[in-house]
Amino acid sequence: MKNYDAIALFSGGLDSILAARLVMEQGLKVKCLHFFSPFFGHPGRIAHWEKEYGLDIDPVDVSAEFVDLLKHGPAHGFGSAMNPCVDCKIVMISRARELMQEYGAKFIISGEVLGQRPMSQRRDTLNAIRRDAGVKDVLLRPLCAKLMDPTPMEESGLVDREKLKGFNGRGRKDQLALAEHFGITEIPTPGGGCKLTEKENTRRFWPVLSRLDRPTVNDFRLADTGRQFWMGDFWLAVGRHKYDNEVYAELQRLEDLHFKLAGFPGPIAIGRSSRQWDEETIRKAASLVASYSPKAVKAGEEGQSVGVRVTQNGKQVIVSITPCRESEFAEPTWEDARDELYALRKPAKKNEEQAEVGLE
Repeated sequence: MKNYDAIALFSGGLDSILAARLVMEQGLKVKCLHFFSPFFGHPGRIAHWEKEYGLDIDPVDVSAEFVDLLKHGPAHGFGSAMNPCVDCKIVMISRARELMQEYGAKFIISGEVLGQRPMSQRRDTLNAIRRDAGVKDVLLRPLCAKLMDPTPMEESGLVDREKLKGFNGRGRKDQLALAEHFGITEIPTPGGGCKLTEKENTRRFWPVLSRLDRPTVNDFRLADTGRQFWMGDFWLAVGRHKYDNEVYAELQRLEDLHFKLAGFPGPIAIGRSSRQWDEETIRKAASLVASYSPKAVKAGEEGQSVGVRVTQNGKQVIVSITPCRESEFAEPTWEDARDELYALRKPAKKNEEQAEVGLE
């Protein structure tokens, strides 16, 4: 594997495609690394990308590193939602730095464009990313290189600086022209592709981070599947269809509560918490699960007994309940997540404002 000149961060977006191809055009051999986690990445599309764009791509799982970043809190803060864009880039570039020797690479390529994104692609932020990832001497940003200080790769002649670009701002005219130069006809739609930038996903993920003692990759994958309900730190995930049920079977832990209706068709659900479930909370959860079975609801309305099979640690009991959608278990909201995230941002913002007027 030690026969590459460079390794490139590859998201599947147009900028990452162009950055890699720009360096390859100089006769250098580039290995693209597609980083993925529960929040971003599409490793299943690698074969298509390789064929469509003429690239050599390997998947790299950074799930554990990314969850660890969220647990400890991003040093550079969250964006408009739950997205730690600056720290995310540092995680990926740091991992690329570790992989350089494995691929025999002399430098790292990133497709960032100066001024394209307000949080993560300002000049000061790009410099902070390079510094904190420890890649000052090995990071090349081909699309905006002419607007940045020359790198050792350019100064040594390994990379011809005159053949790099000086793209700036949020427009895509220059990128589209370069794509046409390379004969690229399948243009990826713009956007970061990270679930943490979206309100719908933030409302799902934030309770995992804020209410569980030690959230894991498994927890975030569960939060991304099916209906989500919380009552304090008691968490209930209810499947919507066969795919959800299959994912739950993969993610279920021995200590989880597994809910399944007895004698009626209906969803499978997983109950999870950092503490022990009490009987009353189990009954409330079982009642909510049963409310998603029309036949169980009808039976309850006719006075029939409705049972939900609850399994934990290999032990199974049947809980008799009345199906009920009204519950203390509630779906998390974007507004709750937004307010808590804003509260986290306020101290940093206050310190910045004080520093600007000389109060610190």
